Amino acid sequence: MNAQLPLLLRWPAQSRFETFLPGANAAAVAALRDAATEPAASWIFLSGPAGSGKTHLLLAACAAATAGGRNAQYLAPGKLADRAQAIRALGGSDLLALDDVHAVAGDAPAEHALFDLYNRCKVERTALLFCAPAPPAQIGIGLPDLVSRLSACAQVRLVPLDDAQRRDWLRERAQARGLVLDDAVIDWLFVHQARDLGNLAAALERIDRAGLAAQRRVTVPFLRVLFETGGKGQVA
Repeated sequence: MNAQLPLLLRWPAQSRFETFLPGANAAAVAALRDAATEPAASWIFLSGPAGSGKTHLLLAACAAATAGGRNAQYLAPGKLADRAQAIRALGGSDLLALDDVHAVAGDAPAEHALFDLYNRCKVERTALLFCAPAPPAQIGIGLPDLVSRLSACAQVRLVPLDDAQRRDWLRERAQARGLVLDDAVIDWLFVHQARDLGNLAAALERIDRAGLAAQRRVTVPFLRVLFETGGKGQVA
């Protein structure tokens, strides 16, 4: 178990299947779980608008695969200068998750590198997960064969949670930690923090640690000190 610990720590603790509120996406979550744990599961192309939880689920799949003794890799090519080189460097894992696939659109070397990776993973029996804001044919990729390969994956579309569902999720997660978040606190978080579940979970973790250290009730002034001054200010 100790040998697994360094691998498990690679994946953000807030990005787990257990911290994802499925809402209308229960089938999508089940498909990602299968991909993470079942070698024969379908490859998946996950799409959905910003904040719907795509990155959360890709990282959750990587964490679940690692916990099950499988090797996992994750890449977000949109954050890299040389996307083609980074994509070509991938390989040798049981599960490979590629975030923001639309970032390769219009980058011919990166598109060809992704096409080659797809074919290589077929031979190596590496499970592939992709995500983008829209399905393969709608993200501007110019290489027809790559569009065809990506379209052959199981197409899974995420439906974003509404704000009421996010508020309920945040309250439940807080209560599990012994925290009480009133409406004013949640209103402030929703105005000043990104509302995707991964970011809200990270914010809650930060609030919990700071609250324990300060032995204070969670209030809007407390949040202002924590998030706007890095905890260096004083709560009146």
